[in-house]
Amino acid sequence: MALSATEIADLRTARNLLENPGLAARLSSLVGAPIEAGFRRLPESLHGAIIAAARKSIEKALAVALLTMDRDGCGGEASNWWHKVAVGATGATGGVFGLSALAIELPVSTAIMLRSIADIARSQGEDLRHPDARLQCLQVLALGGQSKGDDPAEAGYFAARAALAKAVSEAAEHLARKGLTRKGAPALVRLITQVAARFSVVVSQKAAAQAVPVLGALGGAAINALFIDHFQDMGRGHFIIRRLERIHGHEEVRRMYGELG
Repeated sequence: MALSATEIADLRTARNLLENPGLAARLSSLVGAPIEAGFRRLPESLHGAIIAAARKSIEKALAVALLTMDRDGCGGEASNWWHKVAVGATGATGGVFGLSALAIELPVSTAIMLRSIADIARSQGEDLRHPDARLQCLQVLALGGQSKGDDPAEAGYFAARAALAKAVSEAAEHLARKGLTRKGAPALVRLITQVAARFSVVVSQKAAAQAVPVLGALGGAAINALFIDHFQDMGRGHFIIRRLERIHGHEEVRRMYGELG
């Protein structure tokens, strides 16, 4: 069955969101300087701390996804505004204390963002009682950021999904069979590693923006507002496509997605 005009419009919206994330440009506009200036201000020792904070945040987010979302079901409107306020508040704290607060602020912000992504997923018909749907929320945190091993020629949305597909599938299968009985299960560790590698790219952009002297607490709040905006956009695009795939199948939606390019 062919996509309707409304569905094609939805797919075009999703494609625009997923293929043009533009977080770095928006951060540069906010701080009034190219984001590269912030990268130059980051001490070399901080890069390892960013990766560690990103991984810790993904581990915490996975726990949120698996332990709290099973009661969410499906349907209803996404209430993104209060999540944005909450993430902005954590960003204000980071703005006051600087990059040293990243390890504390980031896991909190990430957990709130994941709840916002779950709201979006539910509004697009995902049943969050199923482990795969919850893991799809976690996967959104890997969108819009290339890991170092990515081929630049294959950096689009479907390429990112393909790169993560096996890890998501194996983790979902493990959870369906054994539940969250072993946090260190290889399937879960692989998923955390792959998502964290991509998430850390976007976290680095956020940290670089925070490294540019701006507005203290207000600047930190504004940076975090853009941070959650980015992942809300990625979530909206991803779950629009998932909704269309449930109706028309993966191949048909991907074909139409390519034709819209």
